[in-house]
Amino acid sequence: MLEARGVEVVRQYELAGNVPHESLINGQIDCYPEYTGTSYMAILKHPLNTDARAVYETIKRDYALNFKVEVSPPLGYENTFAILVRGEDARRLGLKTISDAVPHARNWRAGFGQDFMSRADGYPGFSRTYNLQFAAQPREMDLSLTYRALADHQVDMIAGNSTDGLISALDLFQLEDDLHYFPPYEAVILVRKDALARVPEASNVLSLLGGKLTTEEMRRLNYEVDGKHRDKRDVAREWIEKAVTSDK
Repeated sequence: MLEARGVEVVRQYELAGNVPHESLINGQIDCYPEYTGTSYMAILKHPLNTDARAVYETIKRDYALNFKVEVSPPLGYENTFAILVRGEDARRLGLKTISDAVPHARNWRAGFGQDFMSRADGYPGFSRTYNLQFAAQPREMDLSLTYRALADHQVDMIAGNSTDGLISALDLFQLEDDLHYFPPYEAVILVRKDALARVPEASNVLSLLGGKLTTEEMRRLNYEVDGKHRDKRDVAREWIEKAVTSDK
């Protein structure tokens, strides 16, 4: 979108861990997408807070004061742990929330990724909060294999990523976290304030993106790239033309 306004954009990929944050603060990059829960807990070291609005307002204030960084409005989607069951089971049993599934879990097998099983805010706390008991100890699996294992009836519940394209493609159903166990991970864009001053067009772009990209739409876009192996630049350009440019 900035390039369409005549702004030269240099992209850097494969920046993992805290590297994007450090690069932003050091002025090596001007902006990058982040999740509010990551900024709140991993960067700012605040304790767990499940109030999405409070988390957003806190990071917006703290990033401005501590880093001279602007936090965009939430883009509209969240990438958090998604507790998934088969769509057919959700419809047959009338499941909407994780609490709805608790009485059935005693007869179910669960399969979770290593990260979810080992993290304090993963399976240990999750199972205690919801008093979840399965027919056997959950199977520890590679995260990428859990979606197919669920669809193929090898397990009955998994913890995936809420934006994964396979959720819709395999007719899986995300149960609502009705006890608000997982922290909010709303997508935002972090931008250096000096970059906004240098490139005034960026503020307009950020306002156009606010609230435009739902979790369901993000799943579809991810599947276009990961499932159909399309070029991510083409997928992004098509989405911008449809969802953003048409609203101008």
